[in-house]
Amino acid sequence: MSVYLDHAATTTVRPAALAALARAAERVGNPSSLHGAGRAARSTLEDARERIAAALGAQPAEVVLTSGGCEADTLAVVGGYLAARAADPARRRVVTSAVEHAAVRGAGRAVAEVHGGTHVVAPVGPDGVLDVAALEAELAAHARETAVVSVMVANNETGAIQPVEAVVAAVRREAGNAVLVHADAVQAVGHVPVDFGASDLDALSLSGHKLGAPAGIGALLVQRTTPLAPVIHGSGQERGVRSGTVPVALAAALAVAIEEAVAELETEAARLAGLRDELERGVRASVPDVRVNAADARLPGFLHLTLPGADVDALLFALDSWGVQASAGAACHAGVTQPSEVMLAVGDDEWLARSVLRLTLGWTSTATDVERALAVLPRAVERARAAGAVAARHAAG
Repeated sequence: MSVYLDHAATTTVRPAALAALARAAERVGNPSSLHGAGRAARSTLEDARERIAAALGAQPAEVVLTSGGCEADTLAVVGGYLAARAADPARRRVVTSAVEHAAVRGAGRAVAEVHGGTHVVAPVGPDGVLDVAALEAELAAHARETAVVSVMVANNETGAIQPVEAVVAAVRREAGNAVLVHADAVQAVGHVPVDFGASDLDALSLSGHKLGAPAGIGALLVQRTTPLAPVIHGSGQERGVRSGTVPVALAAALAVAIEEAVAELETEAARLAGLRDELERGVRASVPDVRVNAADARLPGFLHLTLPGADVDALLFALDSWGVQASAGAACHAGVTQPSEVMLAVGDDEWLARSVLRLTLGWTSTATDVERALAVLPRAVERARAAGAVAARHAAG
């Protein structure tokens, strides 16, 4: 039997979410139609919106449904920037951390390369956590020109919890409510407490397939007074900022998955942290020179490793051939293994940043999964290091 340790890429659909999807998918009706079927679809959609809001400390009108986390991030960063520029042409700067997900990094680049703005990348410390002092210095110098600040709740590679509360406080202190503060919570929802209303954030992104809903549905929680410009144009669904027919069945599944994940959060976080710690102890014992890339606070199911000298492609292939499915980091690069952006940001060279392994646990993970992974990992590392030595000799000429 295979062992799945890539829950950060996507996790198993929860049975209750699948059942909600099937029930809603059996019924016809566009939620924008005025006839009976349309009104029934609208009722299902608004029920889902209310349930999502209640689980995450938001108001129903603050839930803008999207196709997933990437779209939600883009709407927050690019849409926030465009709205700010329209209101005040001086606001040309978007600030993100050096360890953001590719969606936020890409949105920052689009601001600079397509929309004439400036993308500022705030540094992180050796633990991969945002340098708040550096952000404060940036804001002190450029608050009047800043449109958006975006810092994730938890990193998608290492699981490091970021100081979002300090980020919000710094922005409010320097710029009041004139700057949109966004947090990518794609990896965080269902694993650490998220209360949008209490956070003072302007916007927060989430994605269904990370917490047990099917892929293809997510949301941007956004305060009703926060201006956004649409990045998808059409008939103006979802408060006029996200056009397109809303997939009612997926929304229903998302609501159920979020409710279940949030209800189980405390006990599940403790269970996953215990499994992760057992996995970490086993890795340290069997691969003595491994480096565990862990901040003081990290997501309970994340174990991020640097294995010096290992060829990551060979490592993943060996693990997969022996029944362990894992990854080298974020899964949003069309299957192409690249150096870890996070490890480059903390100062590793490119070769070392390629020798990383991300093991992530989820709601279906068991102690048996940990045992099976530990049984094959040392052999996989040995094979990967042999491949890495060959690659190093070829690179040397």
